[in-house]
Formats: sequence, C-alpha cells, structure tokens
Amino acid sequence: MGQGLSCTRNSDDGGLFNAVKIGDLECVESLLRRNPSLIHQLTVCDKLSSLHIAAANGQIQIVSMMLGKSINPDILNRNKQTPLMLAAMHGKIECVEMLILAGANILMFDSLSGRTCLHYAAYYGHSDCLQAILSAAQSTPVADSWGFARFVNVRDGKGATPLHLAARQRRPECVRILLDSGSLACASTSGYGCPGSTPLHLAARGGSLDCIRELLAWGADRLQRDSSGRIPYLVAVKYKHGACAALLNPSAAEPLVWPSPLKFISELNPDAKVLLERALVEANKEREKNIFKGTPYSLPSPSRSDAEIDDNISEISEAELCCICFDQVCTIEVQGCGHQMCAHCTLALCCHNKPNPNTTFLPIPVCPFCRSNISQLLVAKTKTGDELDIDLNSSKPTKSRKSLTLSEESSSFMGISGLGSFTKMGTRGSGKVADASDDSVDKPID
Repeated sequence: MGQGLSCTRNSDDGGLFNAVKIGDLECVESLLRRNPSLIHQLTVCDKLSSLHIAAANGQIQIVSMMLGKSINPDILNRNKQTPLMLAAMHGKIECVEMLILAGANILMFDSLSGRTCLHYAAYYGHSDCLQAILSAAQSTPVADSWGFARFVNVRDGKGATPLHLAARQRRPECVRILLDSGSLACASTSGYGCPGSTPLHLAARGGSLDCIRELLAWGADRLQRDSSGRIPYLVAVKYKHGACAALLNPSAAEPLVWPSPLKFISELNPDAKVLLERALVEANKEREKNIFKGTPYSLPSPSRSDAEIDDNISEISEAELCCICFDQVCTIEVQGCGHQMCAHCTLALCCHNKPNPNTTFLPIPVCPFCRSNISQLLVAKTKTGDELDIDLNSSKPTKSRKSLTLSEESSSFMGISGLGSFTKMGTRGSGKVADASDDSVDKPID
C-alpha cells in the first residue's frame, strides 16, 4: 500500500531510495553529503519520502538519521499516509516508537480509507504497535483534545473502529487489547461489511473462535442485529463456520462476562488481572465443552501436562486451598481484610451473564467472609514452609476437606454455597451467579 520504489526521478533518487530500503546507512549519508536536497525528494508515483520507505522497511538507523535532520515526521504520501501509518502497517515497532517519540501525530487520517495508524495496527494484527499507539494516546495532546475513549473508538471512512477491523481479520490479541482499552463491543458500522455490523458479526463472518470468545467475555450481544436483520449466529451459519455458530446460538448458555465496569477491577495490578482473566477463560471453556459435546467441534481432552497440574493441586495442603470451593489454590487476596480466595471464586462474586443496559452501575461485591466491601484485589502472598507448619499444627481444631461443608462455615456463603467449584458453575445452563449483596440471583435479560 504505497511503499514501492517505482517511478523515481533520476539515478540519484533511485540510489537513495534503494539504499534506504536495504538499510545502507553509509551509502545514504554519502548521497546526502553530495546532494543534501535529495532528502526532500519523493517518488513520482506514490509520493513516498525517504522517511516513508525507511519506516515501512524497519530501517531504524535511517529513520533516526532522517528525524535528526529535521524531516517532518508527519510527511504525507499520495494517499495522505504518514510514515507512522506505514510502520504500523508493517509491524515495525521500533520505528513506531521512534516516530511517536519524535512527535508524530497519531490522529491523522489517510485519504484511502479514512484510517489512522491505530486502524492499520489493528487490521494487520501488530499487537505491539497497537499497544504503543494506545499508550501514546494516554499522554499526548490527543488525550486532551479528543479523549482516550474517543480515540480508541475512532471510525474510518466506512464507520469501522479498530475493533471492527481486528475482529474481521481474525486478530484475537488485538481484539483483547482494544477491549481492555475501552473499545465498544457492540458498536455498529455504517458501511464496512454489511451495514450495522458489530465486531461480533464480523468475527462470525471471519470464523475466528478466539475473537468471538474475547468479544462474548466482554459483553458483546449475541442478539444484536445488523441492517439486514441478521444476528451473528446467522452470519456464522451463512459462511459455514459451525463452531462459531454453536457458540453464538441464542439457545446456548450465556458466557460469563468480564466485570469491567467495577472500579476495583479496572484498577487491578497486572498480576492479579492475569489470574482473574485466566480463570474467566477456564470457566467459559467449561461452558464450551457442554455446547460442543456430541458435535464435530468437541474440545480435546486435557493433555498429560494438565492432568499433572491437577494432581499437584490435589496434593497441596488444605491450608492453601480456597475455603469456598475447596478445589483451587488461594491466589487472590482482598485488600483491607486480608481474606483469600481462588481466582475462580473471586470472579463468581463479580461476574454476571449478560450486561443489563438499564443498569447504570453494578453493586460492589462484598467479601464472603467478613461482608466488607471489596475495594481492591491483590495477588495472595505465598506462605513459607514455616508458616504452613504453624497453620497445620495449630491447636485450633480443623475439619477434613470432605467433612467440611459450606453451610457449616458462615451465612456469608449463602450466595454461593452449594454451587461447588467455579469451574462447575461455568458449565450450568443458566450460568447464574448469586449477588453477594442481597443473596439474589442475577437473571439474564430476555
């Protein structure tokens, strides 16, 4: 898309552009010493500058040299594409970072499709470039003039956001990054694909199970229709993506949804977030096993390594097991009260099955042990051998794992007692999770 070297003006131009493309810094410097004006020359057909060519080909030394000679980092080619757009398009992360550092404008639109560098990074699946651009958007004038949330959901000439493009092109890692950054999972296009398509429609058309999983976990609506009246399930059926259709079938169990609106979730430290996201993926995979059961799309049996992990967990001291499910190791700690749970049970307190558009906010979950509000979650500290010995040799009587029931613990467990492990909860047809605040069940919206 516009980085070819055809139609050069003369032999010196051609020599410079070819030297830039292959990264021959010595030759480039020699040509510019002989004729400094060459640095401003453009190719005839595509109007490419030397900076465009260097950025598209990842020639970081030449990009640095050009920027050091005060070349405009936002110089445009025939299609009004900047060097940053071409670097993002080709996944040249070092060039992306250097251009941003030099002041390249991340909010410029080309004339070809009305796209920004963020669109190009998402479309071509370069998650590192995508992340670099999003990070820059939080600390540049874009954040002040547009606002970060608006930038993440910026639309191209056909009304497609970066999330639409990533979903259509089967880029699950980019989909995840964009959703985590605030992209709207239910936004509709105007002219891209079928008008009115959501990212879920486009992922169904592309046949990407991983993109569909990410979108559903972030609250994408399986019943939202495009301008032709089709739900994503019908799109998957039309394009013969059977596994995708099974997940998108409105009669299938709703997936658990990442509780992003909750303040303490949005402020999670990276380690705790990884644990909770992994637990959510595992729970929804259990749901998928039921959906795919008896179909050609059945998920493979656990590998030997998975079985070994389970065996190791079963041998862990009861002092480290979650006191709610007695199945998983405690990995999450509630800040303040210090009570610990496994990631699965923590999500059971927070997750719901389908976002309610009539609800402006979600109730703050409470600790099932002491009923205090959960204001922050941390990664649980691993106990040392001496600490475990103290716990196990304590004079305080303990009950065995088999004899201890949730009903014997505390009334604070009423909202989740009897449900067993969170993994099993994820397999239920209704997928309902008790609300810890009033012990009622969050019913899916019809």
